Amino acid sequence: MSTGRTAPGGTWLITPPSDGRLKAALRAQPDVALLDLEDSVPPYGKESARTAALAHFNSGTVRGATVLGLRVNAPGTVHGLKDLVAIADAGLRDTLVLVPKVEAARDLELVAQALQETAAGVRICALIETPCALFRLDDIFASPVLGGVVFGAADYAAATGCRRTSSSLLWARSSMAAAAAAHGIPSIDSPYFDLKDPQGLRREAQEARDLGFTGKGAIHPDQLPIIRAAFCPTEVEVAQAQAVVKAADRADGQLVRADGQMVGPPLVAAARAVLDRAQNKPKPVPHGGNQ
Repeated sequence: MSTGRTAPGGTWLITPPSDGRLKAALRAQPDVALLDLEDSVPPYGKESARTAALAHFNSGTVRGATVLGLRVNAPGTVHGLKDLVAIADAGLRDTLVLVPKVEAARDLELVAQALQETAAGVRICALIETPCALFRLDDIFASPVLGGVVFGAADYAAATGCRRTSSSLLWARSSMAAAAAAHGIPSIDSPYFDLKDPQGLRREAQEARDLGFTGKGAIHPDQLPIIRAAFCPTEVEVAQAQAVVKAADRADGQLVRADGQMVGPPLVAAARAVLDRAQNKPKPVPHGGNQ
């Protein structure tokens, strides 16, 4: 299991650091609000985006329970190195840094070394988005500095030439979720990019939950209620879990029948996990936040 600081699961809202979008993001109360310095910022805007992002950390903006983080540029690039120097110089603490294009544990450990003296408490997360990374999951996920992982479907599909469909990405997504569970770290599924297709988002979020991801990314506040609903147990699931746990408690560790099923330790553990998720169910968030 990773010994790094663990990142939150749940909803991760990715947003550019400019144009007032952070305020809209925070109103939607994601578990993580991730200011993006990479894909959403053109090369000519990197310097100003970096300055704007760091200003948000020092502005005293009320974040509630939301963790504020940064998706930096790849550390092997000039802008990635500048991002790390800026974070270190600013002395950011207790924040989250998402590192793109991770293909080895060493990529993460170099980031940790760069930040360890002045940026204490940083949770370092890996963006897994290349075929090479998928074949090195055990090495990457065993890193003691790793606090969580995010799947990058768009870059992975571009690198492999596959379509961005459920069947095409099934192996990559299930491999990531399983490896993360084996190492005891949260795993966040890729965002759904079609803002005009809420049914597609609902379907993909439910698939992510079923595969074992602990959360999902979003690119707009209006996507968050759908993602939350997908990851919260239904009333039927809660009732079934309660029946299993009640039967197991009465049986004192012995196999027992509940709702027509034979209940053993794996089913009991799964039922308790469902009840834990139900107890942590977030409060409803109003629709309508705009970036």
